[in-house]
Amino acid sequence: MKSAANERTAVWALTPNGAQLARMIAQGMPGCTLFLSQKLEATIPGAVRFARLKDEVQRQFAGFPRHIFIMATGIVVRSIARHLAHKTTDPAVVVCDEAGQFAISLVSGHIGGANTLAREVARASGGLPVITTATDVNRVPAIDVIAVENQLIIENPDAIKAVNMALITGNPIFIHDPFGIVVHKLPPDQVITSAADAFGQNDAAVFVDHMCLDLPPHVLVLRPGSLVAGMGCNRGTDVEEMRNLLVETFAANRLAISSLRALATVDLKADEPGMLALAESLNLPLTVFSRDRLKGVAQVPTPSTMVEKHIGVKSVCEAAALLATHRGRLIVPKQKTANVTVAVAADGCISSASDPAAPST
Repeated sequence: MKSAANERTAVWALTPNGAQLARMIAQGMPGCTLFLSQKLEATIPGAVRFARLKDEVQRQFAGFPRHIFIMATGIVVRSIARHLAHKTTDPAVVVCDEAGQFAISLVSGHIGGANTLAREVARASGGLPVITTATDVNRVPAIDVIAVENQLIIENPDAIKAVNMALITGNPIFIHDPFGIVVHKLPPDQVITSAADAFGQNDAAVFVDHMCLDLPPHVLVLRPGSLVAGMGCNRGTDVEEMRNLLVETFAANRLAISSLRALATVDLKADEPGMLALAESLNLPLTVFSRDRLKGVAQVPTPSTMVEKHIGVKSVCEAAALLATHRGRLIVPKQKTANVTVAVAADGCISSASDPAAPST
């Protein structure tokens, strides 16, 4: 949910009154860029001028996570319709009349943050936010909002509807949540704790875990960033060899790659091109530990005398993975190819139900 006050926001206006309101909103909302029609005589420093709204929207729509249109709703709908893809990726869109009476959350109310943005605009204009999402109207929590607020990856967004409908109607929600991330944010009288493999075929259900199981399609799968992959490699190793071992290791141990939050390694590999390329391609940080820190990890399942001889530590991948987690535990010991090693650790707050059934060797 993109609701930070300094989030980049495009503010659009076609009329003189709209331009004045756009300027007022932008003054109270950091990170705004004004887009004004060339037909307006008003001069506002820094504003982008456009000849045709549809053409400028086509150029700018995907580049801003939030949009405020100060104009008629119909104009906005016709201008943005072709650019909408999915509610999990669309930017927030709010429509405001040029008198500032109403701020309408039009697109991406929950995940994109349009509901929050509508409230921000209403505060700035002195108007009323118009929120029509069913959970908000019924004053119940929305599972997609809970997921985004807790940095959970929504794996199958089509399943959101069934869970939110259960929240609205008061029906039971079956949940597997060994992290305790979601379960305490739902109405306690609706929550039924479920084993990971015990969901019914028609129940509203939520699965919060890094494990990959064969679940019914209606079960909403939320992935926490609970895993770290420790990696080591020979100098000059190709990125594809690293990627293949990582992906194969996760698949063999039924782990969700979307739960991987970081790669970790030794300081000697901080500038390794293949390691840097892998982290960049996965959009993950590369956490680097000194050899002294790695030496301090006393218990590793597969120490290497060869690695100790060359760089002075008994373990790179296993020790780095453990160090980069929160009170972590190793769930996949060292796996290797000719040039790469990888191990996977999970944060220590996960129950034993989240362990791979049979780690590969």
